[in-house]
Amino acid sequence: MKKDIEIPVVEDVWVAIVHDPLENEETEWDVYLLNMKNTEIEGVLVSSRGYSSIENDDRKTATFRHFLDVVPAKSYKKIEPISIEVFGLNNEYWVSFYLNKKMYDKKYIFLPETINEAYFTDIPLINKKGVLIK
Repeated sequence: MKKDIEIPVVEDVWVAIVHDPLENEETEWDVYLLNMKNTEIEGVLVSSRGYSSIENDDRKTATFRHFLDVVPAKSYKKIEPISIEVFGLNNEYWVSFYLNKKMYDKKYIFLPETINEAYFTDIPLINKKGVLIK
């Protein structure tokens, strides 16, 4: 029965989009997975895609899958670079991983136009500015 299925809640695993100004005055943006837990997470798989639907104008990007394997405790791993051309879309990162032989998953969605300086915060562990979803 549905009521018998345990769905574990994901805590202390975050996704951040970080702004990294380059020396040649261009800007690079990267997406990171942060493991803020005191234990490693294993079998980490991230599925990423962008999408939007405004007045019958559907837009979407390709879906990418990234296998990060193990993310140690209190650390981070880069998922992918992200292009500013997709900041007007919903940018979705679906993260799945194993912890203590249980599978966890959570969807993180950066809404259109939220990847900008107005929403910047200090990203822990990375020590740079960016947008963070907990």
